[in-house]
Amino acid sequence: MIAFVFPGQGSQTLGMGKEILEKYPEYEKYLDIASESISVDLKGIIFGDDEQLLTLTENTQPSLLTISYIMYLYAIEKLNIVPDVVAGHSLGEWTALAGAGVLSFEDAVKLVRLRGKYMSEACPPGVGGMGAIIGLDIEKINEVLKEFENINVANHNSPEQIVISGDKKEVQKALELMKEKGAKKVVELNVSGPFHSKLVAPAQEKMADELAKIEFKTPKYKVIQNYSAEVEEDPEKIKENLIKQITGTVRWVESIKKMKEIGVEKVYEVGPGKVLTGLVKRIDKTLQPQSILKVK
Repeated sequence: MIAFVFPGQGSQTLGMGKEILEKYPEYEKYLDIASESISVDLKGIIFGDDEQLLTLTENTQPSLLTISYIMYLYAIEKLNIVPDVVAGHSLGEWTALAGAGVLSFEDAVKLVRLRGKYMSEACPPGVGGMGAIIGLDIEKINEVLKEFENINVANHNSPEQIVISGDKKEVQKALELMKEKGAKKVVELNVSGPFHSKLVAPAQEKMADELAKIEFKTPKYKVIQNYSAEVEEDPEKIKENLIKQITGTVRWVESIKKMKEIGVEKVYEVGPGKVLTGLVKRIDKTLQPQSILKVK
């Protein structure tokens, strides 16, 4: 079995997707469709020279989804690699669901633009923060977090890399404690908000209202979701988990282990960068993770 994994925010770069679009210009129409659907010139943002404009959450999310979706089509149509299982990291889950036919590409672009906007608005600048902890296991991290009311694990990325999110001052104190408990390294992240924490709950409520207007369909591939780390087939359950994912933990380690458990033998990262390739290697090297861009 083959799995496709789609990256989330942080994998975006100026000029991403250029190698595919230069070789196969017919895929440019998806940039046009996406741009028209949200009245934003994504092509200008992605292939411009203003990195700050691209890193605005409401621009990053539709830009990354569009380029990752183009790479998904490239993998299927040009490389003849078709997945049995799909999953995405945070924002990437939306790309996975668009690829699996749960919702249309246009709806996915519109909704992630709103998701980015609502997440940016949910918490005033400077109030929330995130921090990465390297080399401390999840049990010890959870033990430390019991002392804090407004922080939780945002991303369980690999056995060695865990991200916490919430109140900025509490995150800073927690990182100091993690260092004392034996973490090899702690890093306060330069992010625009406390993603995957209860501080962005207003965005969750607004997205629930938006998703209520959209009909989800049964996926054509097995979908493993961040919130449950389980294979989900019921459209309403998928929708519910997608809403909960905004404030919930991205259970990436468990999601990759679930892939292995159901028989996945090969994982391709479908999107710019190789963040997920690195994470999957740290979770289970036998899955032979590889960027789809490296396939010849």
